[in-house]
Amino acid sequence: MTSQATKIMEKFFGREKELQTIRRLIQSSRSEFLAVYGRRRVGKTMLIREALQQKFTFRLTAIGHATKNQQLMNFHATLKKLVDQHTHLPVPTNWFEAFQQLIEFLEATKEERKLVFFDELPWFDTAKSDFMPSLEHFWNSWASYRSDVVLIACGSAASWMINKLINHKGGLHNRLTARIRLEPFTLKEAEVMLKDKNSAIDRYQIIQIFMVTGGIPFYLSSFDGELSAMQNIEALCFTNDGPLRNEFNNLFPALFSTSERHISIVEAIAGKNKGLTRTEIIEATHLPSNGSTSKLLMELEESGFVRKYTPFGRGKRESLYQLIDLYTLFYLKFIRNGELLDENNWINTMESSTYRAWSGYAFELVCLCHIQQIKLGLSIAGMVTKAASWRGKNRDKSTQIDLLIDRRDHVINLCEIKFSQQKFTITKEYAAQLERKITIFKEDTTTQKAVWLTMLTTFGLIENEYSRRLVQKSLTMDVLFN
Repeated sequence: MTSQATKIMEKFFGREKELQTIRRLIQSSRSEFLAVYGRRRVGKTMLIREALQQKFTFRLTAIGHATKNQQLMNFHATLKKLVDQHTHLPVPTNWFEAFQQLIEFLEATKEERKLVFFDELPWFDTAKSDFMPSLEHFWNSWASYRSDVVLIACGSAASWMINKLINHKGGLHNRLTARIRLEPFTLKEAEVMLKDKNSAIDRYQIIQIFMVTGGIPFYLSSFDGELSAMQNIEALCFTNDGPLRNEFNNLFPALFSTSERHISIVEAIAGKNKGLTRTEIIEATHLPSNGSTSKLLMELEESGFVRKYTPFGRGKRESLYQLIDLYTLFYLKFIRNGELLDENNWINTMESSTYRAWSGYAFELVCLCHIQQIKLGLSIAGMVTKAASWRGKNRDKSTQIDLLIDRRDHVINLCEIKFSQQKFTITKEYAAQLERKITIFKEDTTTQKAVWLTMLTTFGLIENEYSRRLVQKSLTMDVLFN
């Protein structure tokens, strides 16, 4: 094993549930077919390396935007390194021949479990390549009849993985034995990774980093332990060679073949924090009102860039699409706007209204990514609940609730989320706003449930007459790290 491989395994963080799933498949008594998918840079390949401890029987990584012949030459070069040097191995002319060569190689190995890994699987499926029918034949006619094959297919193009593999309409329909959708790190996982770089980093700084990176492990790995959170953001995003400065330009083309349309949707949604309806998206982007636009939205959902949700008390036709990818939001708000942030100027934005507006909303999104942790903080972790947002009707449309949790025990938690550099104070003016908001919510929804105001802040509340009178539960950012 190489020193580089050792380093990779030593610095692996989190993913305990996913590791258990893969290791269970490796130890099973039948052949297994696993699909692993998730957005670019989320750590899919590292997960599989860690789970298999680099002990691949055969591993092939596709070449992006390559032709069928180039992919086949890549296959040949990879297999040739593994077979006896005296074995005659011609370059396959098609994927059926390639898989026949792979079968012959695997049958000749003496390994107890034959671990086959295809990385970036969607890139193999070029026009008229017949890759998928050949893969189908490989699994259905050979691997599935054995008890010693573990086939792992990995890909960043989540829509392709869903439509062409997981929901395959042909011979691979229902042939997968397991699948893993790899999500970004939680704050708890990010904390472990960042504290390995700087044991003195506090949770406020971790949240600042998370609001920019969205918990993407590769982005977090670029963190410099000798710099503060704000200094890291400056270096990562606003220097000429910062790794996140141009990441956006590579992110969408790597995932979608029609990335311009996906980007136009994301840009439109980013203009309104609470999101847009499908009709509003079509009006803003001039995309057609047909199934092709619905497919684009589904692909963005599956890839973790947007979420579709129905506000509390509304029908499905009023469902909204909201941008939830924190890096994309940060890029569109700050990095792309070159004249706003010159080099060494990011830290000075902390006092600006633009920074306050972004940080407040980004912290809301961080909280939305940690609903289970919030429920744990409310001591309702095992209770059936529904999380949603809410906005008033008619004349009170500007009245909105950041997050509400509708509980089975006849209680609704109205959560007000505030990002601040110190303990938050409920002033007389803000208390009046809260009272009006609760009154309008009760009138609009006609709810018969108890309505409890919950404040979720970074450092907690300064206790005063208004907090004692209005707030049933106060949570700090610490609950998000559970």
